[in-house]
Amino acid sequence: MAGTTSKPVDREQRAQVLQPHVLPPTPRQLAGLDEPDRALLSKLLAEPFEHMPHELFEKPSAERSLFGEEPTLPPGATYFESQAAMEVVTEGVDCTLTTTQEILLFQQFNYSRMKVAHLLSEHAERRLSDRALHELLAWTHRFMHTRGQIVQANIPLVLAMAKRTRLNGLDFNELISEGNFALLRSVDKFDCSRGFKFSTYACRAILKSFSRVAMRTSRYRGHFPTEFDPSLEKGDFVDSKRGETESSCVDDLRDILARNRASLNDIEQTVIRERFALDVTAPSGKGKTLEQVGALIGVTKERVRQIQNKALAKIRTILEDNLAA
Repeated sequence: MAGTTSKPVDREQRAQVLQPHVLPPTPRQLAGLDEPDRALLSKLLAEPFEHMPHELFEKPSAERSLFGEEPTLPPGATYFESQAAMEVVTEGVDCTLTTTQEILLFQQFNYSRMKVAHLLSEHAERRLSDRALHELLAWTHRFMHTRGQIVQANIPLVLAMAKRTRLNGLDFNELISEGNFALLRSVDKFDCSRGFKFSTYACRAILKSFSRVAMRTSRYRGHFPTEFDPSLEKGDFVDSKRGETESSCVDDLRDILARNRASLNDIEQTVIRERFALDVTAPSGKGKTLEQVGALIGVTKERVRQIQNKALAKIRTILEDNLAA
């Protein structure tokens, strides 16, 4: 049966790796694919591809045993017509998988990868035909779908182990991220024919990934023994530059008033000096309010605002002329 496994003939069996040597597809072939399929095809033709062999795959009835029926690929499609058999078998995939379900999923996963590897090998130094190209993508979608089901069923394993592992001072989110990558790698490397449960294999890989995080953190703290302090990264260049600019503007303003280059009358000069504390005897930054200046020259604060705006317009004209010169 597809959901059971027999004793493997070779216990030293390992993943078979293939380096694709397929010629690139034609522009016409690429035009017939959507963007995700084009990206997927580019990756398939450029990177080493591996699969885990199994003695069941050599039998003529392998596809019917694994999928319930031989896959049907409509013309021009990149997905097989039905995955109903797969969905029925893995109906409880969001819960704990039974041993039978787990073995069947891994057999479906690696059989689909084997079909991809055979297509790539058969077309070495040649260009894929339209039919072969679509079949290649269909088997790729099938093994990716199956891998997603396996990962979904086992993702709680990462969280459980991260909570159980007592590694003080490590970032929990980094542990989870590294553990998820280890889980994905474990799915690709697991050989179900050896008779072990996947969780046993994956737990070791996840623990090793946690150890790598701990070692990486330890090396980092060896170089940087103190915690990162954002305030230490802040320079005073902007503040210094702003202070220099303000000081320069005040000096220019005092020079304009001293030589009356803006042709201000006495009231306008008084308003500007008092509002912006330009007198040498005035405390720095302690300019008077509109109301205080109004009381000094005997007008309302609204009138002081009007005088101030008129005077500043004259001063701005002089400053612009200096910049243009």
